[in-house]
Amino acid sequence: MDDTAIEVADLRKSYGETHAVAGIDLSISRGEIFSFLGPNGAGKSTTVEILEGFRHRDSGTARVLGQDPGTAGRDWRARIGVVWQKETMAPKIPVRALVRHFASYYPSPADPDEVVDRVGLSEKAGALPEVLSGGQRRRLDVALGIVGRPELLFLDEPTTGFDPGARRDFWGLVRNLADGGTTIVLTTHYLEEAEALADRVCVVARGRVRALDTPADLGGRSAARALVSWREDGRRHEVATEEPARVVCEAAARFDGEVPELTVHRPTLEEIYLGLIADGAEHDRTEVPA
Repeated sequence: MDDTAIEVADLRKSYGETHAVAGIDLSISRGEIFSFLGPNGAGKSTTVEILEGFRHRDSGTARVLGQDPGTAGRDWRARIGVVWQKETMAPKIPVRALVRHFASYYPSPADPDEVVDRVGLSEKAGALPEVLSGGQRRRLDVALGIVGRPELLFLDEPTTGFDPGARRDFWGLVRNLADGGTTIVLTTHYLEEAEALADRVCVVARGRVRALDTPADLGGRSAARALVSWREDGRRHEVATEEPARVVCEAAARFDGEVPELTVHRPTLEEIYLGLIADGAEHDRTEVPA
């Protein structure tokens, strides 16, 4: 079996004069949690919809689980799971019965009862979807997305509107799916979500990939200079350095005890991300049209 789940080269999609996807290249490995980040209108959703087979590209190539998503048939579709940004419009039947109904659409589904338990809804198995909390409804959406035992699962803004506790519970569910071998493509606006879950992060802005790397290394983050700061002689001292440990030791040597108000700051994922999309916008304004 090919170790690559998704392979994209020079992917393009325009709507009139608007270039929603303007030449994207990327490769996603099987078993990977891969996250798209980017502002609204960046081209993330269009790219993902092309990969899911719900939108046709204008040009470029795309291979998803070894097939072209634009022409792949029902057998391929059964290998894909999708959890939409908006909650599924569920009929008024109990959770367990609904999952069993969806399981009947697939040639080799997982056991519905096991799926209900896996997403943490066993205690709500006899409840109607309309009485579930927001977090429980999202878990039901995931149950419907994975009951077909997908090799590849697309999660579109899965925790929008969650409180912090529910969000972290959901992250545990996603990690369990990945540990079971499911490849996951995650689209999110929550940077801490991408940092907590993703093996790699792809920042998209104005239809182009601005950076693609691990959360720790994105945009040269791991190699970026740290800012060491402390208070001495009544004023604040700050040193930007690639060797923060050395600067801290030198500062500590001048004090008998703790260094007053000592902080060591490296760029956060948010700072790197904001810089990338700002640089991308500036690049597009100065780029000469082809």
